[in-house]
Amino acid sequence: MPIRPFKLLLLILLAQNTIAQTRILKGIVKDAHSDERIPFASMQFQGQKTGKLTDSAGSFIFRFNEWPSSDTLIISYVGYQEFKLPFDSFLLAKAKNNVLDISILMERGKFEAVIVKRKIDRGLLMWKRIVKHKAQNDRYRFHNFSYELYNKLEVDLKNIKREKWENLPFIKKFNFVLNNIDTTEEGVPYLPVYITEAISDYYFQKSPLRRREVFKGTKTMGVNNESVSKLLGGIDQNVNFYANFIPVFDKQFVSPISDNGDAFYNYKVLDSQFVNGRRLIHFFFIPKHKGQNTFEGDCWVHDTTFAIQKMNLRLDKDANVNYVNRLSLIQEFSLLNDSTWFLTRDKFVVDLSLLSGEKLLSAIGRKTTTYKDIVVNDTSVTNQLAKNKLIEETIFPPQANNAPDSFWTANRHEELSVQEKKLYQTIDTLLKIPAFQRAVKTVNFLATGYLDVGNFEIGPWYNWIYSNVLEGYRFRWDMGTNRYFSKKLHLHGYLAYGTKDQKFKYEGDAMWLFNKNPRAYIMAKYSKDIDYGQLYFDEVSQDNIFALAVRKNGVPIKFLKTELMQMDLFKEWHSGLSVTLSGARKLYDPIMNLPAKELFEDVNDGATQPLNTFEASVQLRFAYLEKFIEGTFSRYSIGSPYPITTFKYTRGMKGVFNSHYEYSKISGSISDYLKISPYGSIYYNVFAGRTFGTLPFMLLDVAPGNEIYYYNKYAYSLMNRFQYLHDKYAGFNFEHNFGSGIFRFTPLTRKLKFRQFYTVKGMWGSLSDENKALNMPATSDYKFESLDGKTYMEIGTGVDNIFKVFRIDFVWRVLPQPLPDAKSQRFGIFGSFRLQF
Repeated sequence: MPIRPFKLLLLILLAQNTIAQTRILKGIVKDAHSDERIPFASMQFQGQKTGKLTDSAGSFIFRFNEWPSSDTLIISYVGYQEFKLPFDSFLLAKAKNNVLDISILMERGKFEAVIVKRKIDRGLLMWKRIVKHKAQNDRYRFHNFSYELYNKLEVDLKNIKREKWENLPFIKKFNFVLNNIDTTEEGVPYLPVYITEAISDYYFQKSPLRRREVFKGTKTMGVNNESVSKLLGGIDQNVNFYANFIPVFDKQFVSPISDNGDAFYNYKVLDSQFVNGRRLIHFFFIPKHKGQNTFEGDCWVHDTTFAIQKMNLRLDKDANVNYVNRLSLIQEFSLLNDSTWFLTRDKFVVDLSLLSGEKLLSAIGRKTTTYKDIVVNDTSVTNQLAKNKLIEETIFPPQANNAPDSFWTANRHEELSVQEKKLYQTIDTLLKIPAFQRAVKTVNFLATGYLDVGNFEIGPWYNWIYSNVLEGYRFRWDMGTNRYFSKKLHLHGYLAYGTKDQKFKYEGDAMWLFNKNPRAYIMAKYSKDIDYGQLYFDEVSQDNIFALAVRKNGVPIKFLKTELMQMDLFKEWHSGLSVTLSGARKLYDPIMNLPAKELFEDVNDGATQPLNTFEASVQLRFAYLEKFIEGTFSRYSIGSPYPITTFKYTRGMKGVFNSHYEYSKISGSISDYLKISPYGSIYYNVFAGRTFGTLPFMLLDVAPGNEIYYYNKYAYSLMNRFQYLHDKYAGFNFEHNFGSGIFRFTPLTRKLKFRQFYTVKGMWGSLSDENKALNMPATSDYKFESLDGKTYMEIGTGVDNIFKVFRIDFVWRVLPQPLPDAKSQRFGIFGSFRLQF
């Protein structure tokens, strides 16, 4: 019998009334730090003793006839603080049309200690099963694979309070930036300040090993640097949870599923859940020992293949890492077919601050990586890798740099949030404001020492003033061209003046850059100044303001005036091989605390000039797969995974430019920086050389000494400059950093994050009788020394990471015996500064 219209209308009204009376609570449970959803969190009403679990995506929904007012919803999950949500009038006022939609952010808590009461330790058994099946689940089991990679890096300032910043004179000009301040669900204010994106195609082959990455697009506001953009790629940011060690900044942390993870972690199985018809087992892990580089966290494991479906790693609070308040690493794996799991998403979230404290100003970095179009064991991958000339190649087409908006609209793996889109607009506006450009220049000037003024560059400021017994107050002014003047030609020079000797010193140099990558250039230089010794990138030079306060007492400064004319031709290949051809004329004039020039005059040879030399040299250097952070003209090496070798041959030519000497020199070295997790890192350098000819001291092999109490990694701490001369030598430099070492065993040193190390430096050398006769005559006031076949050795240890920046070295000289009478050459205490994670 058909339903009459009146009855139909009545049924509809009744149904609507029923729906209208239903109250709905829905939302998501997330990690407060990483913003990751928490699956299968327990949710229970305190009064009703009823509840449920969030689903596999961390979502939940409750339906009520009436709101459970005066009741409290309790959310719990292993490793997190219990979250209590009271149903009070304040919460219910947020409901719209009887629907309350909320996000619950859970803060990390303490994992309870794992206590095994059963004869069978299920946690340890699960770990063994995962390790046993690693070879079948690690993506590197495939002969080859490829995928499209999307990387997004965001940086926010946390705990930034507008009322404290907007009235500062510097900030007032940029108050519009503060309009972007938002708050988290927990009420913490944050300001997005930086975002960058990259999309690339990544290819991998296991045997023979090949890697290739082709960038399709990058977008970085304010940074137009190819080497910086490459750091977002898959080759430089490849984290594998199945590996035994996981990189965190410059350190290696033990993976919870390492082959010997049971020596570092305790494990416990929690429960299991079914997702899409597959049973997933939940278990967690905590460090066994405090102060080691380990994580705490949990993961979900497929019970058939024992493959990781999702793993959450959090930095243990006792881990010895600087400036990191909190850190989360998350990886998710998806099925490619019925049994093959492959990485599809990973996330890195770090909370950084100079000072520890949850409420202090800090920066939060969020790096999200997604993988799509995954292909495994396919000829399309090998066809791409066949284009490689090296094991590893990164292709960065010019059109990939700052790709247009249309590219990102079509190719982004995930849409930007409203806040992220607004940030791009804000940064674009900020970069165009002259006041902001001036502020950036000022900060850069203070940090690096150099300041751009139009098409020119001045600095470094720390060499502007210096003082010594010969020159009195020394004033120096440097100026050079910058990238605005030319991206091919770089000109630089300085003028210095001493108030006591009343003499000018100067230098001028020019470089023409043929090619940037691989590098090729020609450089010419002329200088007339005091030789203050070789300067290394991370050391304090002898002629800047900071060296004044740390000179050793009673050690006179040696002054050697030099006039130098030099030309270099440099050529580098993608393989890491480089060649430097040099020609140089040098004139020397010992001024103070060195043998006088007259000692080396040859009355039998009036056709040439003493202490005048011309030499040509060729240097070969091989640094396979070395990577750099590159500026327009200079660059900074961030290392090579292989040892770096150098070989140099030098030929002195008598009579060229009135040169006085005929000689040959050969030298070579091998150096490397190795991570030997979990035992820290090792640096070593082995070197040797030989000089053929009878020459004055400055043309022989002068052992590198250190006359200041700032520790020099490359010099012998208890040796003075120009103390030892050789024409044959060999040596080594060895340093082992343990990390926490013995300091992890006491609560105070563990909290202070002290680090342990030791150093050993040795050298063997000899000097021919002819060179002794020339440089060590009885009539000379200055006495050189030679090891004469003996071995010089220093050993040292100390405390690193004091206040996160300071290091103290205690150095003892142990060879040769007997030791010198002077205490300053038997033992010394040295300090140094460095920023490090």
